[in-house]
Amino acid sequence: MNRKSFLRTVTGGTIAMTLAPNLIMAEEPRLQSLKSSGKLTILHTNDQHSRIEPFDSSYTRNPNQGGFARRASLIQKIRNEESNTLLLDSGDIFQGTPYFNFFGGELEFKLMSMMKYDASTMGNHDFDNGLDGFLKVLPNAKFPFICSNYDFKNTILDGKTSAYKIFNKDGIKVGIFGVGIQLEGLVGKKQYGETIWNDPVDVAQHYSGFLKNEKKCDLVICLSHIGYDYKDDPEKISDKILASKTENIDLILGGHTHTFLPEPQNFINRTGKNVLVNQVGWAGLLLGRIDFFFDSNKNIQQITWNNQAIDSSIIV
Repeated sequence: MNRKSFLRTVTGGTIAMTLAPNLIMAEEPRLQSLKSSGKLTILHTNDQHSRIEPFDSSYTRNPNQGGFARRASLIQKIRNEESNTLLLDSGDIFQGTPYFNFFGGELEFKLMSMMKYDASTMGNHDFDNGLDGFLKVLPNAKFPFICSNYDFKNTILDGKTSAYKIFNKDGIKVGIFGVGIQLEGLVGKKQYGETIWNDPVDVAQHYSGFLKNEKKCDLVICLSHIGYDYKDDPEKISDKILASKTENIDLILGGHTHTFLPEPQNFINRTGKNVLVNQVGWAGLLLGRIDFFFDSNKNIQQITWNNQAIDSSIIV
């Protein structure tokens, strides 16, 4: 992404969409009343690719942007302002710089734990050191990996990941599940071993229904590492297809295709309801933020968003 396109992406606003029948565009007085009813702030990243430090100032596309320390400062600032936050990642934490080559993911996990990530899913590059390499550094991750369509039962990762997770934020129940891309043909067999890949659409339909209907979650989020869209192969499973062929998902936080969405995108699911999809590129250049405002009955009333640049304006 060139700098001009990047700057067009970094903005914020209010989403005019109907995730619930009574969702409205809120003016400031109304917004204040919604805040008092219930607010949830979702912060998210994807495809970090071991970019611990900012890009060099001589880098042509995104000079002096990114960096874990800056992101940590921004996250802490937001947490100081917002009482209910969730910090999530959509995979490909590993691979891309010498930090991964030397430390095998230990540093990434330690820093994410210091930032108090709440959950992540696995991307294809998180298999780069094999299952044994992932397991070796996993104790450094003080947050769960949610992998719903990877079956690890015949591998050393059996029982080391979760199929779903439920968070309770001041009475708002948030159910999260995760889906990953097919590994065969993308990752070496030696790296993923006997891991079984299950169809993301079928798995998403199952867990979204389970979380929404049985566990009574007010918000259902899918952490996805299947890619936003494939223009050369439109039938390939992507976030766009996942949104349209399922129900009960409110928000898909994507990864894999390194897509800098100009704003969260709205899709219609198979029952005619809206699904929000967001992805914030790669390398930690942006921190995605989506705020959900709920009424007293925990119905979504308003959604605002801000994909904020990680740059030198952030004081570390």
